[in-house]
Amino acid sequence: MPRSVPTLPTPDRRPRAPEGGGAPPASPAGASGETLPGWDLTDLYAGDDDPRLAGDLDAAMTAAHGFRDRHLGHVATLDGAALGRAIAEFEGISEVLFRVMSYAQLRHAADQTDPDIGRFYQGIQERVTDISAHLLFFTLEINQLDENALADRMAAPETAHYGPWLRDLRVFRDHELPEAMERLLHEKDVAGRAAWVRLFDETLAHLRFDIDGQSRTVTEALDQLSDTDRARRRAAGKAIGAGLGAQTRLFAHITNTLAKDKQIEDHWRNHDHPMASRNLANHVEDAVVDALVGAVRESYAETAHRYYALKARWFGLDRLAYWDRNAPLPDAEDRRFTWSEARDAVLGAYGAFSPRLAQVGQRFFDNAWIDVPPRPGKTSGAFAHPTVPSAHPYLLLNFMGRTRDVMTLAHELGHGVHQVLAAPRGALMADTPLTLAETASVFGEMLTFRAMLDAETDPKRRRTMLAGKVEDMLNTVVRQIAFHEFERRVHLERREGALSEERLNAIWMEVQRESLGPAFAFDDEYKVYWTYIPHFIHTPFYVYAYAFGDCLVNSLYAVYQAGTVDGFQDKYLEMLAAGGTLRHRELLAPFGLDASDPAFWRQGLGVLKGFIDELEQMA
Repeated sequence: MPRSVPTLPTPDRRPRAPEGGGAPPASPAGASGETLPGWDLTDLYAGDDDPRLAGDLDAAMTAAHGFRDRHLGHVATLDGAALGRAIAEFEGISEVLFRVMSYAQLRHAADQTDPDIGRFYQGIQERVTDISAHLLFFTLEINQLDENALADRMAAPETAHYGPWLRDLRVFRDHELPEAMERLLHEKDVAGRAAWVRLFDETLAHLRFDIDGQSRTVTEALDQLSDTDRARRRAAGKAIGAGLGAQTRLFAHITNTLAKDKQIEDHWRNHDHPMASRNLANHVEDAVVDALVGAVRESYAETAHRYYALKARWFGLDRLAYWDRNAPLPDAEDRRFTWSEARDAVLGAYGAFSPRLAQVGQRFFDNAWIDVPPRPGKTSGAFAHPTVPSAHPYLLLNFMGRTRDVMTLAHELGHGVHQVLAAPRGALMADTPLTLAETASVFGEMLTFRAMLDAETDPKRRRTMLAGKVEDMLNTVVRQIAFHEFERRVHLERREGALSEERLNAIWMEVQRESLGPAFAFDDEYKVYWTYIPHFIHTPFYVYAYAFGDCLVNSLYAVYQAGTVDGFQDKYLEMLAAGGTLRHRELLAPFGLDASDPAFWRQGLGVLKGFIDELEQMA
C-alpha cells in the first residue's frame, strides 16, 4: 500500500458537475458546433450517495481490521503459500480503496471550485487514509524478512506470482521507518501535504485573468499564448503574469512548505539527495538520470537556442518575447480540428501501426471514458488515470481544436491503451514507473505526427507541422529538464532555509535563460510563471520522466523505422502489457537498446536535431 492516499497523475500539458456524480453536464460545443463528450463515472460508482460506495468503504474497513488482527507481528511466520494468499488479500483490499479514491479524485478534477465536491473529496481522502493505515504494517514486515527467508517463500507459486512487486518493494527496505512512525506520517498526510496540494489546485482553479476586459480561466489564458495574433498573445502573457503575480506569496509559501516537508522525510528515510526517492520509485539509477540531464543540458545550444533563433528570423525579430514561444509561424493557417477529425487522425495512426492498438483505443470513444471540453473549475492540462484493473482508465483533456490538442489526445490515449493492456497484471503490478509510463504516450504522439506529416503535401503546411513537432519536443525535453533544474536548485537551497519570492523568481529566470537561450527577451512579469506548474506541487521530480520518455521513444522509433527488429509491433505490445513487472533494461533489450549507455540519449536527441536541420534547409 502506498504511504499516502493514491493520487491522480500530474497533468501532462496543460457548467458544474451534477450532484449525482456520474457524467458532467452536456458538454459545450467544439469549434464546429459538435457536442464534445464528457466521461461517465458510473462504471466506478453511480454517484456520491451510491450505497455501493459506502458499502465498499465499510467492507474495506472490516477487511483491513481483520487482516491486521490476523497478520500483525506474524508475517515472518507465514510459509510461502500463506504469504502469497496474504498478498492476494492485501491486493484485494487495496483495489477497493483505489476504486473509491479514483472516483473521488475524478469528481474533484472535473470541478475543483465546487465546495460540495471539495468536501466530498476531502472526506473520502480521510476515510481511505484511516482504512489504509491498518495495512501499513504488512509491507514493512515483508521488508524485515532477510533475503534467504524471502527466497524460500518465493519457491511457492502463490508468492512467486508477486515476485516483481516484492522486488520493487525491497528497493525501499533501507528507507523505511518503524511501523508507528509510518502510520503517523500516513495519517497526518491528509492534514499535511495533501491539504497543501489541494490548496494549490483549488487556488489555481479559482483564478481568473482579465484579458482585454474578458475573464479567462488559466486554461483559456494559456491557450491564447498560441494565438496567431501577437497582440492577443501579449495581452494573455501580461494578464497571466499579473494574475499569478498577485498570488506569488501564497504559491511561494506552498512551495517552501512542501519542500521542507520533503526535506524532513528525506532526512528520516536516509535519502542522500532530493531526487533519490523519485529515482527509486522510477526504478532508474542515479547515473542514468544524471546522464539524461547532462545530455539534454549539453544540447541546449544545438536544439532550443538554434531553433528559437530560426523562429525569431521567421518573425522578422531580433529577439522573441516569451509570449512568442508557442506562437504559430507567421504564415501558418490557424487550423482548428473538430473532435471527430482529431479522433480519426489518432485512431488512424494507431491502426496503421497495429490494428490491435487501435481496437483498444477505440473503446475510449465507444464508451464515455474521456472528458473533453474545457469548463470553469475543471483542472487544467490533461491526464490519463488508470483507476483499477477491474474497471478501466479515464482520460481528461481540455480540447481547444489546435494541432497541439490532437497530439495531446494521441499522448493521453497512449497512456490509456497502456493501462488497459497492463490491467491483467493486477492492482499491485499493473502500474509502471513514471519513466516508462511515458513510453506509450510519446510513442502514440510520434505515430500520429508521422502519419499527419506523411499525408501532407503542401510544403508550407509541412513546415508548419514540423515546426510544431519540434516545439512539442522542446517542451517535452528541454523545458522539462529546465523544470528539473529549477526543482533541484529549489530543494537544495531550501535545506538552508526558506526561499523568498524574489529568490524563487531568480532561479526560475536563470534556468529559463539557460535553456531557451539568447533569442528571447523576458519581460519582468515572466519571473512568476513557475507558480502555475502543477508538477512541482503534485509529484516532486516527476518532470525528467517526460524527457526520459521522449528520448527513449525517439530511439525506439528509429529502430522501428529501420526495420531491424522482427515482429516489432508484437514486441511493443508485449512491452506495454508487462506493466510494472519489468525494468527498463529488460523492456528495451528486445529492441537492442540500453538506457544506461550515454549514446542512447544522444541518439534520442539526434532525432530532434535532425528535425531542426530539416527546418533550416526549408528556410
